[in-house]
Order: sequence, then C-alpha cells, then structure tokens
Amino acid sequence: MEGKLIWWSPSPSWLMLSTLCLLLCAAQLQTSSATVAAAGTVPIPAGNVVPSAGVKLTSGKDEAMIDNGIIQLTLTNPGGFVRALKYQGVENVLETHEPDDFGGYFDVSWDHPGGEGKTEQVVGTKFTVITETEDQVELSFSSSWAASPKDLVPLNVDKRFIVQKGVSGFYWYVIVERLKGWPDVNMDQHRMVFRPKITMFKYMAVSDEIQKMMPAYKDRETGEKLAYPEAVLLTTAIEPEFKDQVDDKYQYSMEIKDHKLKGWISDDPKIGFWVISPSEEYIAGGPNKPELTCHCGPICLAMFTSVHYSGLDMVTEYRNGEPWKKVFGPVMVYLNSIVPSNDHAALWQDAKAQMEKEVQNWPYSFVASADYLPAAKRGSVSGQLLVDDKVLSPTPKEACTAYVGLALPGTTEVAFQFDVKGYQFWTQTDPKGNEVKLGPVTYKAPRNGPTLWEIGIPDRSAAEFFVPDPDPKFVNKFFVDKPNDKYRQYGLWLRYPELYPKSDLVFDIGVSNYSKDWFFAHVLRYV
Repeated sequence: MEGKLIWWSPSPSWLMLSTLCLLLCAAQLQTSSATVAAAGTVPIPAGNVVPSAGVKLTSGKDEAMIDNGIIQLTLTNPGGFVRALKYQGVENVLETHEPDDFGGYFDVSWDHPGGEGKTEQVVGTKFTVITETEDQVELSFSSSWAASPKDLVPLNVDKRFIVQKGVSGFYWYVIVERLKGWPDVNMDQHRMVFRPKITMFKYMAVSDEIQKMMPAYKDRETGEKLAYPEAVLLTTAIEPEFKDQVDDKYQYSMEIKDHKLKGWISDDPKIGFWVISPSEEYIAGGPNKPELTCHCGPICLAMFTSVHYSGLDMVTEYRNGEPWKKVFGPVMVYLNSIVPSNDHAALWQDAKAQMEKEVQNWPYSFVASADYLPAAKRGSVSGQLLVDDKVLSPTPKEACTAYVGLALPGTTEVAFQFDVKGYQFWTQTDPKGNEVKLGPVTYKAPRNGPTLWEIGIPDRSAAEFFVPDPDPKFVNKFFVDKPNDKYRQYGLWLRYPELYPKSDLVFDIGVSNYSKDWFFAHVLRYV
C-alpha cells in the first residue's frame, strides 16, 4: 500500500511538531486502532436494574416503540423522528411539540447553487425492521429523493436506530447517498439535534472544565441581540445570576478531538442525558477544527459537517452529477442516574466511563448496514514517526505526541482540513513517536538554513498570544477565572481598535514578546 506523508505544521522544528497527515491511496480504506474490544452490553449505573426480559418492539401506523426495560424509545412512523424517550419513570426526557418540533431529528442545511439556503429536517417515508431479536432491535426510516418532491435535498437518507438488551440508551446512525447524475447542490451542514426537556435539564457539561448552570431560553428571547443572532445580552433573567451576561452558543465549542462527550443534567429528578461520539472518523475537518456542542435551549448536538469556524471552504459541493455516500455515526444517547451519589460530578464521571467503553468497542460489531465496516473488514497501520531536521539535531528525533491521520489523497497538502466528503482516521503518537506496525517513518523537514525567527508556537492554537479582557458589558462570568478559556468571551475583536486606536501592531524581533505584544486573532479595524 503506497502512502504520502504530509506535515501540516508551518515550522520545520521537530520540537514544534504538531500534526502529520498520512494519506493512503486506498479508495475503500476504513481503519481504526489495532486493538478493538468486542462490542457487548454495557453495565448499567447503580440504581438501574437490568431486566431479565429482552428488547421488545411495538409498531403501529404512526409510531414504533422499542423497550428494553431500562429505556423506552418512541419514533414516528415512517418519519423517523424521536418522539419520546422514557427513563426512570419520566415519560419523556425530551422536549416534543408536534408537528414541528421533536425531541430528536437529523437535518441538512443546503441550497442549489445561486438559490436560497434552507435547513431541512429529513422525513422518512419507509419503515423497515432490520433486526428484531431478544438482544437487539434495529429499525430503518428511509427516504428516496427520486420518489420525493424536488424541493427537498437531493439525498437518499436512511436513519437507523438500535436498542440493545441491558443498555441504558440507544444508538443512532444515518446513511446519506447521492446517485450519479443528480442535480448540483451545496450542503453546509449535517447534524443530529437533541432537545432535552426544558423544565428538567438546566445544567450543561461539555468538558471537565466547562460545566455550568445555564440561563433559560426565555431569557434569550427578551435579551438584546448582539453582532450575530446567536449572541444575546441577557437584560433580564429568571435566575438573577445570569442578568447582564452574554449567552452565545459559540462560547461552548470544542475541538473535534475533544468532542466525544457532551450533555445535560436534570436536578429533579437527578438524570443525565448524554450524547457520545465514539469516533471522529465521520466528522469533517480534522482533530483541531472547533465545533458546536451544547447550548441554551437546552440543545445537544452531534455535528458531522458544518461551515462553523471555516466558512465556505467547508461547504459540501456536488457538481456535474457527482455521486456520494457516507455513514454518519453511530452516535450513542446515554442516560444515567446514580444512587446514592446523584451529584453532577458523579453523573459526569459515569458518562465519561461509558464514553471510554464506547471508544474501546469501536468499530461496533452489531451494526447491520453493509455500508458500515466492522473491525473484521478494516485494516490497521502502525509504526514510529521521526523528524529529520539536521539544523536542530544530527539524527532524526521522535515526533512526540504528534497527530497522525489516515485519509484519501487530496489535491493539496492541507486538503484534509477541507475534506467534508470522505472519512478521516486520527491517532496521537506516544512520547517516542510510536503509532500502532508501520515501521519507522521519517519526515524530512524542508530546510534552506537555520530558523532566524518565529512568532508563537506552531501547534494549531493561538493560546500563547495576547488575549484581552472582555468589555465588562459583554462578560460571561463563568469564564472570568479561567485563563485558558478567556478567548471564549464575546466581542474580543472589538477590543483591538480600542487597544490600538492609531495603528496596527509591529513585532520587533528580539524585543517584542508574543504573549504580550501580539493579538491572538487577526481582526478587522472598523473605519
């Protein structure tokens, strides 16, 4: 198998190595880590009783219900929307207002070139039972564009739901397909949306550091709109602590590599609702692309493609009848309630443990679709990555903790960042640069001589540069005492002309300090 090794850091220094992309010329390649645990039932948190009965399916003319004794999932038939999710005696932990708003759905933002953009919740037109045993039920809710009105997105979509015996949650994946000869189209976004019940879920957790009570959506409706619709200054608030603070969903974004777990907690009753993405292989943009997680609503997202933080370069464009097929997911929706330790930290830690189990079990062995490749049909790549930079070292050095990716070859050395159509498989090397039997791979740094100067650290982050304090009017108090998250504050771009009113920055080599003298973002100056 031939390959091409690409380095995406702008610096030739092995000490500054950030990420490498190994592009393998294999049209059907899907791979993962070499160690794959057998998929099976997941232990239930304390307080949940694992029933002896298996999974039961009940279907009628307008809904299908799957019950495993722990959760009960109700889906519209044949639409394939999540109508209800019953857990721990709560009839529905989701917010559903039919016919327009459901507790869970898959949508696509798209347009015909030159046409008006729209966001479409994909509606299934055909219901099929794929698997029905005591151990597992898998259902399909599919739609065919050829048989649909032509004002719908030109995609065949198959929404698949899986409920297993003894599992406190369900799995959801989506197969999207364009056939050859179909019309030109742009697709800005593919995602799953979950809407936990408004009256229950008020505490949001998207990382170890970012966990907090959230304002009510009604607070946003009465607030002052800021530079873009997602940012609102809360002029009034049901809970006084949120008054005069900014709420903005982009403040809670995470890089895709840190995107595996996010969710909400209800205090009465004490229940956790979590979305687990065990792999990034089906998410576009690479490990360092920021992406949305959860936000005020409450809303919880599983993002697959989007133009967030990237713009039009991340639009999925199809021209001249180009065909396409991809599997998004599976994503797991996990529910927990731990007795007697029903506090936020205990629920979060249990959800993290569940996420780690899902990662170990990836790729899953229980998915029925032939378009999803299990471990037995995947290959693996391993070895050691070295960097040959004679200026810094006479011998090659280990690429410590570098990110290494497998993807189809692109047209440029950074194509993986803008590849929204294929799969990408990422891992991180250990301190010795080891991956999982490729043998030593040496990257020869492009050098014409020693580095004379550089500003900052080429690690795909602006964290080392100067981040100003926010305007007191636009502060989010949650981030005030978190220096590593200071950049998340709203309106920092407006501070640049205030701090440097007469001219732009000049960096004097050998004199200036980039942590004090270099603004963390390149912004416009209003004139």
